Amino acid sequence: MPESSGEQPIEVSVNVHYLDRESAPEEERYAFAYTITIINHGSVASQLLNRHWIITDGLGGVQEVKGPGVIGQQPWLGEGEQFRYTSGAVLKTPVGTMQGSYQFRTDGDAHFDVPIDVFSLRVDGMVH
Repeated sequence: MPESSGEQPIEVSVNVHYLDRESAPEEERYAFAYTITIINHGSVASQLLNRHWIITDGLGGVQEVKGPGVIGQQPWLGEGEQFRYTSGAVLKTPVGTMQGSYQFRTDGDAHFDVPIDVFSLRVDGMVH
């Protein structure tokens, strides 16, 4: 649950890579891998329950992804612990964005959401 100071105890960082070998621009297929690192800076153990992603391509097409956990896991993070995973997204355009949230539960069964700020998916060298 968020700390009393108002700061979010869960930090989420993202690193994105374009997957040239998995892409087929002539078929409007642009594949991206993103690595997410989740760190619990709080003093309460928390479990990632659900994910919600909004993926938008360069033409405004939107894909929404909701479901339990990430990559088939619902990790518990104790104080100072981190969890890292890699997943992917496929767009019809060489540029797009992702944003979303994770739903967590504390060991005291309090639920809270962690927003994930918008980040870019773009082919290397593309300016948008």
